[in-house]
Amino acid sequence: MGTFKIEGGHALKGEITPQGAKNECLQILCAVLLTDQKVTIHNIPDIIDVNKLITLLGNLGVKIQKIGAGSYTFQADEVNVGYLETEQYKKEGGALRGSIMIVGPLLARFGKGYIPKPGGDKIGRRRLDTHFEGFIQLGANFRYNREDHFYGVEATKLKGAYMLLDEASVTGTANIVMAAVLAEGKTTIYNAACEPYLQQLCKMLNSMGAKITGVGSNLLHIEGVEKLDGCVHRILPDMIEIGSWIGLAAMTRSELTIKNVSWENLGVIPNVFRKLGITIEKKGDDMYIPAHKDGYEVKTDIDGSILTIADAPWPGFTPDLLSIVLVVATQAKGDVLIHQKMFESRLFFVDKLIDMGAKIILCDPHRATVIGHNFQSQLKATTMSSPDIRAGISLLIAALSAKGTSTIQNIEQIDRGYERIDERLRAIGAKIIRA
Repeated sequence: MGTFKIEGGHALKGEITPQGAKNECLQILCAVLLTDQKVTIHNIPDIIDVNKLITLLGNLGVKIQKIGAGSYTFQADEVNVGYLETEQYKKEGGALRGSIMIVGPLLARFGKGYIPKPGGDKIGRRRLDTHFEGFIQLGANFRYNREDHFYGVEATKLKGAYMLLDEASVTGTANIVMAAVLAEGKTTIYNAACEPYLQQLCKMLNSMGAKITGVGSNLLHIEGVEKLDGCVHRILPDMIEIGSWIGLAAMTRSELTIKNVSWENLGVIPNVFRKLGITIEKKGDDMYIPAHKDGYEVKTDIDGSILTIADAPWPGFTPDLLSIVLVVATQAKGDVLIHQKMFESRLFFVDKLIDMGAKIILCDPHRATVIGHNFQSQLKATTMSSPDIRAGISLLIAALSAKGTSTIQNIEQIDRGYERIDERLRAIGAKIIRA
């Protein structure tokens, strides 16, 4: 188990370029199974979760070739569907949350898709019902082996249908869309997720010959086609990493430029950080954050009540950045209520911040009130463990701002979502060692 040793309290300076979007990449990689033609994908992040999925595709028989840094070709012309029933697949598929999204493409193209109960962050219940209810409405038969926690769907031919999703699940919508593009007839999906990741997937599928309209809205119309062709696709910069760097700059009072952020795909993210008093400037497609030498002051609501920052489906604020916002609020001037609506275990890392001297009241599993220090009291170094990807990066940001040397254990959780993070932080002046 790896650890980070972080000497905090140093201002950083320079430029940092966000990696390709992890959440988009996991969808895009699964989509290569929908065609026997070559698919080229650029800006793939070199992170644990993505590399696990690439290995899984290779074991399924997909021909994979790395053609450059972050660039690969995939050709699924000799898929070994029998691999789905092996013990190796049960182990590998269960180690990765994103593996659930291979089911839709396999079902659409080969008439069957199996998946063990997928892994991922331990942040509360993450139901799969939306995925399988969508497949069933397209005509698939569902079965579940409780003993092995093994899910399966099978169909001779999928047929288009109208469906109203019970929740705007991003991975659920992606899975159903990938199944529906090869179904017979028209599929309508209402209450579809409309995150940029999902928009990117739909644009890629359309470039392969799919017929999807309503992209960017919560009402998708899909005319099924007989086959899809290959394509070339480039993954967006990771908006969660961009938000992480904004938080890092504020907490360490550093001057940072985040390169090529794709402003049009950031939604409300910059404005939420501005509500915390953080100055963010647009310079072309770059984002400039000046050093906040005098701190940053929280903006209250119009009626003077405490600022509440809550997560919501797109175009609302992404739940993946609430942990970052919570850490940033610990040194703000003013108080903030963080309301995590989607996951009931995601705020349970705040005890580690309290140990560092943060003033946080955990009201219940979904809400925490943060009383900002305004840099009058610096966080103290400590030893802690990373419970999941987003809490891990939040604790790393806290450690970089803290006085003294901190140790973060279980950093594999951070490596699941952030590419070579220690190297990239050292390049802008951070004192961090991987042990």
